[in-house]
Amino acid sequence: MITQKVPSYLLQKNQILGSLLFTILFSIIFLNIYTPFSSTAWFDLGKSDFFFFTVGVLAASTLILILSRILVFNSKKWFKLTFLGFFVWLFAEIVLITTLYTFVTITFIEQTDASFWTVFPRAFLYTSVILIIPDTISILYCALNDKNRTLRLLNYKDFVSDDELANKDKELIHLTDNYGNLKLSIKLDNLYYIESHDNYIKVYYMNKGAMCNYLLRCKLKTIEESFANSSLMRCHRSYIINSDKVKVIRKEKEGIYIDLDSEKVKSIPVSKGYSQKVMRYFGSDSV
Repeated sequence: MITQKVPSYLLQKNQILGSLLFTILFSIIFLNIYTPFSSTAWFDLGKSDFFFFTVGVLAASTLILILSRILVFNSKKWFKLTFLGFFVWLFAEIVLITTLYTFVTITFIEQTDASFWTVFPRAFLYTSVILIIPDTISILYCALNDKNRTLRLLNYKDFVSDDELANKDKELIHLTDNYGNLKLSIKLDNLYYIESHDNYIKVYYMNKGAMCNYLLRCKLKTIEESFANSSLMRCHRSYIINSDKVKVIRKEKEGIYIDLDSEKVKSIPVSKGYSQKVMRYFGSDSV
């Protein structure tokens, strides 16, 4: 498990932002409880001597967390983040913040027994508590939400289908709204493309020889991440196509376009940011 890729729901913007805010809130509450009983803690907003040091360390620690979580969010663009890498990343955050606190304590705070080996171990322990507890709660919360979403997909009520569900020979794609409610169940073989409309998506699919579309409140990014291992491919900021339906890829003066295997479907543009990915998928570096 430790070498497995971190689930996409842990690297989503909303999850990372929520986890960060929860960690900051938890740390404030924890420090207010912990500081009066600690021999190595000097945080105090009421004393002018410690005010600027307290604010400075808290601000710097928050900045470290913000920059670290930004890197975590963007890590999926650069490499595959495994659970081992994720835990090492969190450990590095703890070490950096602990080192910052220890440096300020032994350099600027007048304490006779303040030395690296008296401050760092205790600071490391409590920094670990401050970061690990909210991170663990956030991970469990996201895992539970993802599990509930999967369970909701098994409840075939109040949704639109392009065919009888009794036909198990075809792969079905289940699409949910932003709240995890199942709205559309469709055979992948019938799906042509998905188009983004602000906070909505419009799904285009073939049903009994007619090209139909279905509008639901969902982000295109969610579809891209949910079906990353399927034939659904992002080719544009506003489009996801079914790669199995591609008939022609052509280059015009305006850019690259994809024609799907139905005359009832318009040409789909390929943006520059996705052109190399599309070309590599179809075994070509250029059109």
